[in-house]
Amino acid sequence: MRKLEQMIADGDLVGVVDALDQPQLFNGIDVRAAREHLHRLPAEDRAPLARHLAARYTADADGDPQERFLLLGRMVRLARGIAEPPLAAERATAVAGLGRREHVWWRGLYDPELVTAEIAEGRTVPPAVWATIRRSALASYADPDIAELAFLADRTGGVPPLNVGEEWAERASADTVLRPVVLHALTATAGKPTAKWDRAARAAVDEAGGADAVRTAVVGWLALVGRPRTIPLEGAEPPGGPAVDPYNSDALRGLAWLLSLLPAHPDIPRALGALVDVTLKKVPGGGPGCPKAANAAVVALARTEGEDALAELAGLAARTTYKTTAKMIGTALDRLAEALGVGRDEIEEMAVPGYGLTAVGEGEYAVGDATVRLEIHGTRSAQLWHDAAGKRLRGVPAAVRRDHAGAVKEFRARAKDVDRMLVAQSERLDRQFLARRVWAYDRWRERLLDHPLVGTLARRLIWTVGDDTVVWDGTGLADVDGRSFTPVADTEVRLWHPAGRPPAETAAWRDRIEELRITQPFKQAHREVYPLTAAEETTGTYSNRFAAHVLRQHQFHALAAIRGWRNVLRLAVDDICPPAVRELPRWGLRAEFWIGPDTAPTLRDGDILPGAGTYARLRTDQVRFYPLDAPGNTAHASGGPYGMRPRDGRAPVPPLPLTEIPELVLSEILRDIDLFVGVSSVGNDPEWSDGGPDGRCRAYWTSYGFAELTGTATTRKALLERIVPRLAIADRCSFEDRFLRVRGRLRTYRIHLGSGNVLISPGDRYLCVVPGGSGPDPGYLPFEGDRMLAVILSKAVLLADDTAITDPTIVSQLG
Repeated sequence: MRKLEQMIADGDLVGVVDALDQPQLFNGIDVRAAREHLHRLPAEDRAPLARHLAARYTADADGDPQERFLLLGRMVRLARGIAEPPLAAERATAVAGLGRREHVWWRGLYDPELVTAEIAEGRTVPPAVWATIRRSALASYADPDIAELAFLADRTGGVPPLNVGEEWAERASADTVLRPVVLHALTATAGKPTAKWDRAARAAVDEAGGADAVRTAVVGWLALVGRPRTIPLEGAEPPGGPAVDPYNSDALRGLAWLLSLLPAHPDIPRALGALVDVTLKKVPGGGPGCPKAANAAVVALARTEGEDALAELAGLAARTTYKTTAKMIGTALDRLAEALGVGRDEIEEMAVPGYGLTAVGEGEYAVGDATVRLEIHGTRSAQLWHDAAGKRLRGVPAAVRRDHAGAVKEFRARAKDVDRMLVAQSERLDRQFLARRVWAYDRWRERLLDHPLVGTLARRLIWTVGDDTVVWDGTGLADVDGRSFTPVADTEVRLWHPAGRPPAETAAWRDRIEELRITQPFKQAHREVYPLTAAEETTGTYSNRFAAHVLRQHQFHALAAIRGWRNVLRLAVDDICPPAVRELPRWGLRAEFWIGPDTAPTLRDGDILPGAGTYARLRTDQVRFYPLDAPGNTAHASGGPYGMRPRDGRAPVPPLPLTEIPELVLSEILRDIDLFVGVSSVGNDPEWSDGGPDGRCRAYWTSYGFAELTGTATTRKALLERIVPRLAIADRCSFEDRFLRVRGRLRTYRIHLGSGNVLISPGDRYLCVVPGGSGPDPGYLPFEGDRMLAVILSKAVLLADDTAITDPTIVSQLG
């Protein structure tokens, strides 16, 4: 007779219970038979066995938590049906602990019997526990019992309809009046709403008090999405828990759809646009927080009528980089453009609202007895309040805040909309160089130059009108010499670009922009140009100008998306990946930037980000150009050579000679890559001065941090040569090749104009100064967007008065 059978036959039930601590030592059939035998025993026979396990649990207070949890589950099974089951408090505590987990998927982390026993014994299972159970049931690897428990949550009184842990969801669950809306939102499990879903949604709105009440509540809930979790989760990725609880994501999608069924109101498109932004925000070590909700908001905007919804879509088109959502936005705008019989570019321009501005960059609004003036400066708006007599006020008058709170709130929201749209339109205009956008003069004046919002950007840029190049000089269009200019109506207009222009022309425009004190929204007159080098003429079909750099992968990935590149995060998996790609349909070209994971010479700790499974860093390689329709290159995700391996029977296509690439295209592509390297290279990070893991990047960090200046850094140097003489520290500064030399009272320093790294002279000893703050106000600048410029100026001012430095990490290096 087998051992377990013998023990049962001998009546040694306690021995059987203890033997089951190690079920792997016995035949699986015997183990199941022994457990079934114990569970079939009468309650009076199981009671001492349950108390035996309870005593063991109590005695083993310092034992392995997982083993003790399993012990509790076994005890609960034996205690089923007996009077006063033991360890009630301990079991309640163990169950409550489940609420701090992101999910559970095997019985070493949870036991369904513990949860059902709490219900059977009349105790309340905490909402956070039900939240863990619901999340776990959604996982593809979930235990079947967890799905049954999740179903039980919907049949148990007092369980919130949405998972707790998120402020918006807790607020929505607590609103019993709007419960029909929340419950219907949870049924949004498809990609798009059906007519049947819409009918039920309208009925839920009526039942919940009508459109106004529902709109106010839902918009308020959506404003809370993305806030820190109210219940942090242990061991979750990202730390603290997901951006949106997976169980709540369907409800979030349903609420977005539902808003599109309500009567038009400016709060609706604004809330939907904000939902796209917050749910596409990258989580640390991973991708966007909740693309499902973002896509639902786009679907809702696409079926919302009115200029406000169209404007929100246009703004999202300019700032959304997540591929799937961006494609949905593009599809929505394409359909609308087709319906109106215009092009995609035109619909994006037509969609930009004036926000009530009465002139380019300014508007005045009456609020009660006060007046507020909205002025645009650069890519930010300013709110200036005046009383009835026209006296300037420091802020919103108390009476206006009290009697017109709604109007004040709406005005502030409008100002935020203006700021977001300014950034979006600036980025859109910056992309027009490669888009080859051409406007008819009259339409250009209407939609750009004289548009109350876009005009604040267009009037700070240089334009080619017909054969002439002009800028807005404050009163009208004028050429580089200040002569006024009036073209005919059908003249073509383009953005001026310095590529291919004589150096004297570019220099003249730089002087003119500075003479007019124009701060351009992005570099144009001072834009870097990257002509073909002798080395590139030798290589012929590829550029190594930015090869062999080490980049932080996620930072590069984000920048690439902003600049219109398609890139795939490199994961530590057996897969293939394309290079970073920018398609240029107006030129019939595709640019490729070859990259691979930085694992050389061997994979070490820190090379792969925990939880996400992505490589932390990349190494750069060649830049190539192909015809737009050529098959793509791929390489293994872990690294290795790229190759063109067509699967559709097409033959490989060779790369195009760089001499055949238009000068503007080559320059703009290399400028993008210079940006990627300049921002995301570990070489400009002071904390990498030791070379990173095992010091393997020490040589790279040193060579990059003090290397010859790139195009961007050369432009920065030229500007600093104009700015520094205007500063109070001008007499302590001079320029030496790649460096700004600063003479302090204790030491002399050299600040590299590319990386911002600092050397102490003599001896060129590295000085680690971590950037902090925005640095001194340099006064007028001819363009926006160069953060390293502020870093260099900040370090210069700090080091010029080095006796006043109190930071111990810097002081210790100066000794």
